[in-house]
Amino acid sequence: MRLHRTESEDYLSNAYLLDDEAGTGVLIDGNGVPGPLLEQIERERLTVPVVLLTHHHVDHVRLDGYRELGARVLAHPLTAQELPDGSVDETLTDGQRIEQGALAIECLHTPGHAHGHLAFLVDGTDVFTADVLFAGTVGGTRAPQATGLADLRASLERLLALPGETRVRPGHRAPTTIARERRENPFVRALLDGEAPAPEPCTVAGEPATLLLWGPDYDGTHKAWVRLADGTEHVTGGSQVGRGGA
Repeated sequence: MRLHRTESEDYLSNAYLLDDEAGTGVLIDGNGVPGPLLEQIERERLTVPVVLLTHHHVDHVRLDGYRELGARVLAHPLTAQELPDGSVDETLTDGQRIEQGALAIECLHTPGHAHGHLAFLVDGTDVFTADVLFAGTVGGTRAPQATGLADLRASLERLLALPGETRVRPGHRAPTTIARERRENPFVRALLDGEAPAPEPCTVAGEPATLLLWGPDYDGTHKAWVRLADGTEHVTGGSQVGRGGA
């Protein structure tokens, strides 16, 4: 499999083209930067039967130029219901396996960040994790149609159970591997292994809360695991958090 990636300057979101090296391509997500991928499709004379969507957030569903390929758009039913009518041609279920040319793709329902979130395991070697798992961090659980920390933790457990050599292709920024994230990702170590520092007071959107972990985000800023005053816990962007209770 050959892999091509574009990254949006606005959102730092990734779009991918998978090429089976035998004339078939598959697109995963759209980030509004279709040019290089469309050029690669034309250069290699690829047939692209499907576009796979990981979830419904706007930085992943900008499909400019994709429809002209005649590709069917596939997504989880919950993603389909969040998009305009007719945006999704066919729905996918957890554990469903699809073959496109020489590419074998398994659909993994990985909620937490979004209710209809799917990861795609391709040829057993590469997993496209979108906004659940990134290099060094994880997805937030306060975005539209997020389903919470328990689901995020279960999704991470599922992904981190893959072989260590599995390459992780996230929805934003650089690739990584399962082994590296098991070893180095502070959110994985805290949420799955209980390796978190002592809690400290903070605020979240101006309301009193408890900070359970302060870690990196994919864009060079920070992300936080917090406990709100009502006892619910979330992963949220660091910009929402005031440390020290301030």
